Amino acid sequence: MIEETNIEYERTVLIGLITQYQDADKSKEYMDELEFLAYTAGGEVYTRFTQKLERPDPKTFLGSGKIDEIRAYVEQHEIGTAIFDDELSPAQQKNIEKILKCKIVDRTNLILDIFAQRAQTSYSRTQVELAQYEYLLPRLAGMWTHLERQRGGIGMRGPGETEIETDRRIVRDRISLLKKKIEKIDKQQEVQRGNRGALIRVALVGYTNVGKSTLMNAISKSDVFVQNKLFATLDTTVRKVVIKNLPFLLSDTVGFIRKLPTQLVESFKSTLDEVREADLLLHVVDISHPEFEDHIASVNQILDEIKSSDKPTLMVFNKIDAYEHKTIEEDDLVTERTTEHYTLKEWERTWMNRVGDDAIFISALKKKSLKDFKRKVYERVRELHVTRFPYNNFLYPDYDTYTEGEEEE
Repeated sequence: MIEETNIEYERTVLIGLITQYQDADKSKEYMDELEFLAYTAGGEVYTRFTQKLERPDPKTFLGSGKIDEIRAYVEQHEIGTAIFDDELSPAQQKNIEKILKCKIVDRTNLILDIFAQRAQTSYSRTQVELAQYEYLLPRLAGMWTHLERQRGGIGMRGPGETEIETDRRIVRDRISLLKKKIEKIDKQQEVQRGNRGALIRVALVGYTNVGKSTLMNAISKSDVFVQNKLFATLDTTVRKVVIKNLPFLLSDTVGFIRKLPTQLVESFKSTLDEVREADLLLHVVDISHPEFEDHIASVNQILDEIKSSDKPTLMVFNKIDAYEHKTIEEDDLVTERTTEHYTLKEWERTWMNRVGDDAIFISALKKKSLKDFKRKVYERVRELHVTRFPYNNFLYPDYDTYTEGEEEE
C-alpha cells in the first residue's frame, strides 16, 4: 500500500438531492461514494447538504432556501469548492457559482479530474484530455471568468488551466485532433492484441476499489499499483499468467462506477476493448461493501452497454476477511432479518443458487482460498482452450491430477 503524505486538502462541501427515484438511504450511499471521490481528488469534506425535491431545479439545481443556507456555510467556513452529486447543466453551474461565489464541481467533472490525476501513459492522458474537452465545450461561455478567479485544484486539472483564452473553434479542433490520435493508437493496440497469439484472454472487471489489482498481483506475481483510493488503476495492464502448465493472458482494466461519465466510456473504448475481446471475465466484487449487489448491477449495466454481458463470467467475491454482518439477539422478536444479517455462508449459498459453480469467495490481500480460485480459473480457461484447440487437449489434464508444486493457502 502506498501512502501519500504532506497533502494539502481543499475545503469542500457535498450537495445532493433526495428525489422520487432516490430515497434517503440511496442518497446517503451516493453521498458516501461522493465523499470518497472528493477525498481521492484531494478534498476535505466539511459537511453535506441534501434536499428533498421531486426533480432538480432547472436554474439552480436546489431550492432558493437551501442555496442560501449553503452560501452562509460557505462564507462562514471559507469553503473553496462545492461538489454536486449529479451532472449540472452549464446554466445551473453558472447560476450556482454566482450565488455561492466558490468553485462548483459536479460529479462528472470530479471523476474526470481523478482520471486526470491517475493517467500515467501518453495514451491515457490523451483519452482523459479528450473527455475533458468534450465536457468543457458546452460550458465555455461562463467558465473562463470562473477559471481566472480559481486556478488549480479539484476539477481544474487539464486543459482549462493552461488555455483560458480558448474559444469553441479551437476546442473543436483540439477534439478532432485528439480523436485522430486515439484512433491511430487504437489501431496499434488492435495489432498488438492480434499478435498475442493463440492464448485465451481473461479480463478482470468490477467496480472501482474492489481489489482487482491486488488479485492480479497475487496470481501473476506482478507489481501492479495498488492504493485504497478510487480509480487507482487507469492504464490497462496485461500479464501472461501460468496456472500449472496452462498459460493465458490476464488484463486488469479500469474500475467502473455508477454514473460513469459518457465522455469517459467513449474515450476509454480501447481500454474496454480488452473486455470486449476477452474470452472469460472475472467479475471481482467487494463482498464487504454493504451495497455490493448494487455495484454488481452497475458493472453489468456497463458490460451490457459495451455488448459484453453474455461472456462466460466467474463471480469473484473478494475481501471476505473484511466482511461483517449485523446480528440479531435471540430474544429480539421485532427486528426483521434482511440480507445485511447474512453470514458469508449464506451469501455463498445464495450466489451458488444464482450462478451455480461460477462463484468463488476469496481474500486476495490475505491470500485466502486462492488455491480454489486458481482451480476454478484453470478449469474455465482449459475448457475454452480445448474447445478452440481440440487437437492439443492432452496437454492440459484436470487440475487435480497435478501433484507437484502445489501452492500453499
